[in-house]
Amino acid sequence: MAEPVAHRYGKQAVSVYRADADRLFACEVGLMVTGRALVSSYTEGDNSRIVATDSMKNFIHRAALEFEGGALEDFLSEVARRFLDRYDHIDGIEAEGSEVVFATQGGSVKQRLYDDYAVATVAIHREGLHAEWSGRKGLHLMKQSGSSFAGFVRDEFTTLPDAHDRPLFVHLDTSWINSDFASRAPSEELRDVLIETFADFESASIQHLVYEMGVRVLDRFAGIASVSFTAENRLWDTAQTSGSTTVYTDARPPYGLIELTLER
Repeated sequence: MAEPVAHRYGKQAVSVYRADADRLFACEVGLMVTGRALVSSYTEGDNSRIVATDSMKNFIHRAALEFEGGALEDFLSEVARRFLDRYDHIDGIEAEGSEVVFATQGGSVKQRLYDDYAVATVAIHREGLHAEWSGRKGLHLMKQSGSSFAGFVRDEFTTLPDAHDRPLFVHLDTSWINSDFASRAPSEELRDVLIETFADFESASIQHLVYEMGVRVLDRFAGIASVSFTAENRLWDTAQTSGSTTVYTDARPPYGLIELTLER
């Protein structure tokens, strides 16, 4: 007999734009729920305990209307707790969100930006399990010098020359786990540490760079238990050169991928 051992369902890509005078709180939210009472919806087609995903969307919008904060983590935590309070047959919930970034350009004018945005996940279970992580995605950083890559394995497959001072362009995502949700690290301040490190650190590789970023983050923010990085090497291809001037073009796939997690 087939027995469900894991299940959940929910609503994804719920857009939220809460306008309050000149303040705008904008994000995209996903909500996933699980519970023993929901098993019969899979095994017997019994929908009597199913909260429709359209109702979940409306629930998120009502929570946004009443939310008075400005942090993505706080909003997700409020949505998750309210949902568990409202539906006592739900055992666990995971709320995830991505910041939708607008820059104020003067007066009431705001410009939508599409990179460098905050992300977060909050998971709560009635048995007391509680987890959350924060992060930033789409941080695209370029510098024209201060990076090298040399001394790597050379064999019959090697065509890449040593580079002792090269331009560097990376696509960087980072996430971190806070030891204390209430005193978590501010996302924008952590982002600034990453940019400072990228600017002033002479790295021997992207591995070397992200390790230094992690060390500085853990040194700066005592409330962070661990930090993780995913970095893609998007260094441009050389198209034309003349004297000290170089014209580059976007690199074509495949891309180098580097991942690292640091704990205290």
